[in-house]
Order: sequence, then C-alpha cells, then structure tokens
Amino acid sequence: TSPSGNAAYTTPASAIPLDDTFLDTRVAISASWEQPLGRLYKINVGASASDEYDYFHLGANAKISRDFDRRNTTVSAGFAFSLDTIDPVGGAPTPLTRMLNVGDINNRIGEQDKDIVDLVIGVTQVVRRNFVVQANYSYSDSSGYLNDPYKFLSVVDGSTGDTVTRTPGPGVIGPSHEFAFESRPDERVKHSFYGQAKYYMGGKILDASYRYMTDDWDIDSHTVDARYRWPLGDTRYLEPHFRFYTQSAAEFYQVGVIDGVPLPQYASSDYRLGEFDAITAGVKYGWKLDNGHEMSARLEFYQQRGSIPGNRLIGNQTGTVQHPDLDAIIFQFSYKF
Repeated sequence: TSPSGNAAYTTPASAIPLDDTFLDTRVAISASWEQPLGRLYKINVGASASDEYDYFHLGANAKISRDFDRRNTTVSAGFAFSLDTIDPVGGAPTPLTRMLNVGDINNRIGEQDKDIVDLVIGVTQVVRRNFVVQANYSYSDSSGYLNDPYKFLSVVDGSTGDTVTRTPGPGVIGPSHEFAFESRPDERVKHSFYGQAKYYMGGKILDASYRYMTDDWDIDSHTVDARYRWPLGDTRYLEPHFRFYTQSAAEFYQVGVIDGVPLPQYASSDYRLGEFDAITAGVKYGWKLDNGHEMSARLEFYQQRGSIPGNRLIGNQTGTVQHPDLDAIIFQFSYKF
C-alpha cells in the first residue's frame, strides 16, 4: 500500500520497497545579516523557511564571535531553533499499527510537529601564518514527531523470520504481507565534537577534519574528511577528496517485529539508523575566469556497506540481504560569481 493508503504497488523480493511514483517539490528561502559590534565582536543572525508537499520548516539562528590575541584567536557561540510541521500524504500513521487496505486510513493521526534546538561553541586559532585549527562542540535537542511516516517494518514469523502473509479479501486491494509502521522516541539529544586543520604549503592546501557524534539513541559515529588542493598554474586546480564515515546502530533498530508477541515500545528498520560504513572518494577540477568568476566540476564515488549482528536476525533472515549495499556516482558542476 502506498504512503497515502489510496493505492498499491509491488516490490520484488530482496529489493528496497520504494514507491517509484513518489514525487516532491521543495521551495526554500533563507536570509542572514552580519554586523560588527565594535572592533572585536561580530554578530550574525538569520532566518529560513521551506515548504514541501508534506513538510514545512521555519527556523531562526544567531551567532556571536569575539577576537583575541591580535585576532589570532576567535571564540564563537551560536544557537538555532526550528519549528517543523509534518503532514504526510494520507496523514501520519499511528506507530506500530499494521498497514491497512487501500482507502482504509483508520490508523492515521493527522499532521504532527517537531522542534529542534541547536547550540554550538567553538574556537579558531591561527597557529602560524600558514596553519589554522578549529574546534567545536555542538548540542542538539529534537522533540516531537521524530518518526519517518513512510518507513515500516516487516511483521515476521518468530521461527522462520519470513514476513507473514495476509489476504486483503475479495474485491479489496491491499498489502499481500503484514507490515507495521515504525516507532521512534519523541526526543533525541545529540552531542558532537569537531576538529579541523588547514595547512598551506606553497600554493597547496591540505584541509582535514574529524567529527565524533553520540546520542541517547545509542548511535555513535565517526567522520574523517580530507581534501588536498593542488594548483595547476595560476588559474586552475585539482582537489582530491576522501571521506570515511562509520556509525553504530540505534538501540531500537531491528529488521522486523515478531508476529504474535507483545510489540516493543520503539522499532525501526530504517537503514540510516543501522550500523554501516560509508566511503566517498573523488576529485574536483576548478578554474578561475578572467572576470573573477570560478567554474568547477566534481566527480565522486560513494559506497555504503551495512551490517546486522546475527543475534538480531531470525531463521531465514540469516541467508538473505537485510541491509542492501549502496553505490552511487556523484557529478556536480558549479559556477561561482
């Protein structure tokens, strides 16, 4: 059954159950204003809004910074706040209820709200004329409806691990197997620690960073990112890029819920909450034009590999792909003026 509950589609076995008729349009606007406050202080304020068919966002942010040590040290603090409204097609489903037949929306609870508060403090230090380092700590608190209304889990047999079948009934269109909509906690607190270093070496620039994130959903992640800009004459450059990301699974991540046993309070099979590693590698080629504008082309390869501990699998699930691999090629062309 489609997210709206008004249609049905078929997905082959071992394939990601995506509705290929889904289409969305997003309109976004943002504005910011920066103003020096005396000789050493600077303030920046901004606002943003975006609208989609099923999602509305309204946000505001502010940041203040102060220079020390003859402007070689900058300390900053900022916050951001957003109010989001989620209005899924057909209404948000009641968590962990079964997917119903086409046209039956008795398990829908209408639009939902989500609030996000972000705080960040940081310091930037000029170590030498050609060496700059930065360190940040950020805190994020999300509350409200944190589910993905379009994500669901298979309802499986407790012995075989196979998805339980169902029969919609004569003249009725509906799912041929049992599925339950996901359920996530209504609050998430994240702590992030970030460090970055930039080193200039006779025209070449090495830019490397590391981020560690931990949250109260038991997800821990590590991100390493490195870029090396290599000049090709006065107007052109080549910039190789490498990024490695790894994360642990949320405490409530599971591939399905077992039929006939009490439901857990929270459960999700969203691969973004599972354990996986991801690598991005590629190169960017850029050149400056006579008018001061810049063009660039970027080609990168993305590879994601997930894993699920054996104690989270049941019966036949151990012999099937539960966390599909993801490979992507990214090409981007940019023009700056």
